[in-house]
Amino acid sequence: MLTFFQFVNDFVYLYPLLMSFVWIIGSLIFYWRLERGADNLPAIKEFPFFSVLVPCHNEEAQIHDTIVQLLELDYPKYEIIAIDDGSTDKTASIIHELSEKHEQVRAAYLKENQGKAAALNIGCLIARADLILTIDADALLDPKALKWIAWHFIKFPRAGAVTGNPRVLNRTTLLAKIQTGEYSTIIGLIKRTQRILGKVLTVSGAIAAFRRQALVSVGFLDTDMVTEDIDITWKLEKHFWDVHYEPRSICWILVPETLKGLWRQRLRWSQGGVEVLRKHIDIWQDWRQRRLWPIYVEYVFSVVWAYTFWTLVTLWALTEIFTLTLPVRLAPPIPPAWAGSILALTCVIQFVVSLFVDHIYEKRMVRYLFWVIWYPFMYWMISSLTVLVGAPKALLKKKGTRAVWQSPDRGISKP
Repeated sequence: MLTFFQFVNDFVYLYPLLMSFVWIIGSLIFYWRLERGADNLPAIKEFPFFSVLVPCHNEEAQIHDTIVQLLELDYPKYEIIAIDDGSTDKTASIIHELSEKHEQVRAAYLKENQGKAAALNIGCLIARADLILTIDADALLDPKALKWIAWHFIKFPRAGAVTGNPRVLNRTTLLAKIQTGEYSTIIGLIKRTQRILGKVLTVSGAIAAFRRQALVSVGFLDTDMVTEDIDITWKLEKHFWDVHYEPRSICWILVPETLKGLWRQRLRWSQGGVEVLRKHIDIWQDWRQRRLWPIYVEYVFSVVWAYTFWTLVTLWALTEIFTLTLPVRLAPPIPPAWAGSILALTCVIQFVVSLFVDHIYEKRMVRYLFWVIWYPFMYWMISSLTVLVGAPKALLKKKGTRAVWQSPDRGISKP
């Protein structure tokens, strides 16, 4: 019994440590091989035509700015299609006015809220291009982003999707500042590492581009998945399409600035991730899917870690409150001195590495990394708790139930 509890205790503290080193090493390899010295746009002889899809549901506060920004892209050939997903505010009228004013903008309207995946599928069906970019209705795309993405589709015929680099726009509150550092020091490093390993867990829902042929081959997006971005990534990779990560394709996004909004976002991510694990468990039956196995195992371990951590916390609390006697004495839910020191050092190393690989995209990122010291105390707690709630919802969810899209928390204010 003592040996078992010691193993569990070590797993809780050593698993995050191990993964941090994996992300650090993987991101450095990615930078050295694919980013170093590649600050200038690659030469493109002929630019392929793009359809830019903007699904929106009750986005009257942001949709105008998003489309106006898209009209200013530094790219010669593209169209913009805004899909109103049964909005009850002024979103439909705004995109109608923009489509009347700009020949480059087209609009589609769904009478009822069908969900983001359904809206994107409609957009794909009416799109004129063979290459499709999807972007959130609150996002602002960098003018050169489309050129960086187009290069991947031109050079790599097996590239079925390319995901960009979301950067936080609203940075006025503690929660937003923490997420600013998180997208750089955590999410960016993870995506780089996964790309080096060969398979990406998910494209970014805020900015992702697809080859139409690839979408057709997998039957487009499924409308019953809470996180359609994770699901479409796995569907493409299971059909042997490559998914690339392009950090120079930047997209500015709004993030939640309230605990309630953050909880809802991370709960959706957690539920969607487990839904994908449940749906694609058949990858173990096919040796050709072996490159997906490490990504699957890592996600399973992250779920196990969340349940293990909170089990230990609960047992410790019960022993302290009710003076219960267990076969072993449980330590408080804080890292042991040696583990805490190593975790702190690893965190600093991770921040330094993220500064190094991200410096070409944002020169002043260092001032936001100070706030990331709160990440272990706040985000580990919130994210692991959402796994506890989201996993049962995903496992008990009836297959085929439509995932209706609800607009997330877009932040309290813009800078």
